[in-house]
Amino acid sequence: MAEIRLQKVLAAAGIASRRACEEIITDGLVRVNRKVVDQLPAFVDPDKDVITVNGKRIRAEEKVYYLLNKSKGVICTNSDPQGRRRAIDIVKSKQRIFCVGRLDIDTTGLIILTNDSELTNKLTHPKFELAKTYIAQVKGMIDSAAVEKLKKGVWLAEGKTGRTAVKILKKSYKESAIEISVRRGMNRQIRRMLVKVGLKVRSLRRAKIGKINDRGVGVGKFRKLTKAEVTYLKKVTAGDKGLPPNPKKSR
Repeated sequence: MAEIRLQKVLAAAGIASRRACEEIITDGLVRVNRKVVDQLPAFVDPDKDVITVNGKRIRAEEKVYYLLNKSKGVICTNSDPQGRRRAIDIVKSKQRIFCVGRLDIDTTGLIILTNDSELTNKLTHPKFELAKTYIAQVKGMIDSAAVEKLKKGVWLAEGKTGRTAVKILKKSYKESAIEISVRRGMNRQIRRMLVKVGLKVRSLRRAKIGKINDRGVGVGKFRKLTKAEVTYLKKVTAGDKGLPPNPKKSR
């Protein structure tokens, strides 16, 4: 593991808030490998270094990783003044966990929850472009012109959407279904893209995060990510993007 800030390690171990941990350090109460550390910034490797606070050794918090198939009406935040049901209310964990990114309240599907802030920061950074695949049920028929616009990108308030893989799953005059894979994430991006090309969304579901799919995880259910899946996510953020084919090459 790369070295990280000492106060971040202390806060993750439940010693105190990060700011309070900074004061604990500058008060000379922390030792790293038996040496007092009272100056900031200070960096440690919690997997290798022996860290003590007031003579008591702390240990790095166990990292946990969950995959939730979020149902409609559930929100992806740790704090909600309105008291609505949160993703963390469904995924019970001894550790303090949080969502990797967000799904809006009306969208169902996959969301990862973890206490690994380092991995979270990387997975949500646009540099790594981890593909998210959605299934949208839309009103009426989807025409080829709309599909081409989605593939090429449409203009939203934040700018033009990036590369988009699009696949029609069902076409009828009453209702159609479309699969869309995007790499850059804007707020409510898929819904806004579909509206932009004249399609009314009836339902939207995230079916895949990278190559991790919702097979075997019912709506409102969750499971732990496998070791292979965690390894895959870490490889993605290490430079091996694991992206689906370029849509221009898959036509």
